[in-house]
Amino acid sequence: MPQNERPDANQRTGRHMLLFAWVGGIVLLTVLFQDVLQSRFNPNSAPQGQQAADGRHEVVLDRNASGHYVASGRINGLPVVFLLDTGATDVALPEALADRLRLVRTGGGISQTANGAVAVWQTVLDEVRLGDIRLQDVRASIVPSMAADAPVLLGMSFLRQLEFSQRDGQLTLRH
Repeated sequence: MPQNERPDANQRTGRHMLLFAWVGGIVLLTVLFQDVLQSRFNPNSAPQGQQAADGRHEVVLDRNASGHYVASGRINGLPVVFLLDTGATDVALPEALADRLRLVRTGGGISQTANGAVAVWQTVLDEVRLGDIRLQDVRASIVPSMAADAPVLLGMSFLRQLEFSQRDGQLTLRH
């Protein structure tokens, strides 16, 4: 092999290694930044329950960067992300999630939302869980126009069964 070909091969190898290092760094930063964004949207990815002094279950949620209360929970055992919405009459979930949960649809109708009138189906959720708070037979609306990846709106059909108070960027729920 002539000596003048060797530096070109070494340079190519060096360039490839540098390219792989840059790509690896970008991938690592993307993964880390995604975690930061997710925790800013949902600071309650594992809400901890505790027992209040009066023996009731209590969950304390932190407000997210946008001023909303978002928390991870479960519907019929399936992990979901909730957006607490005192303006929603029922728990409202996307049709794609309802399909995954195999929910039975009853009485369709029209519901008035902040974005106008939308078609909905009614259903009942066997169990809704947020931390240690677990409620059964919760009325819900299946909303076909909701994006499949939208958080479930945790409305008053769940929240009215709880006592809740807000203070200093935290929402305390008791049942």
